[in-house]
Amino acid sequence: MIRNPIPGNTLAESEYTNITPMNSKLYVGNMSFNTNEDALRAAFSQFGTLTDVYIANDRETGRPRGFAFVTFSTADEAKVAIEKMNGADLDGRQLTVNEARPKESSGGGAGRSFDSPNRRPGAFQARGNSRY
Repeated sequence: MIRNPIPGNTLAESEYTNITPMNSKLYVGNMSFNTNEDALRAAFSQFGTLTDVYIANDRETGRPRGFAFVTFSTADEAKVAIEKMNGADLDGRQLTVNEARPKESSGGGAGRSFDSPNRRPGAFQARGNSRY
């Protein structure tokens, strides 16, 4: 049972395990490289008020990477957009539309983690590397 700081305000375990808040930010994948922000706005704005549209571009070339994120003002609008736009055709491509997930941490690149306890000064010698 989860307890709320307000006395007497509790949920049974069966009640809180079914609560999954819907995100209003959507991932739009399998996009044509020719799809621009205006076309994306036009396609999704029919389902509600868009608060943000972001098309991912390659850092080096500046070209689109083939996916985007659209954010609606409410979760209900986002849910309708998923139902209607997942599998829909836009600029000759069948879109993949689902709820956006939080970005996973990349860890600093090349599998190295610089927050390791062995990164403190003198740790290299402490591990038995007396040559240095």
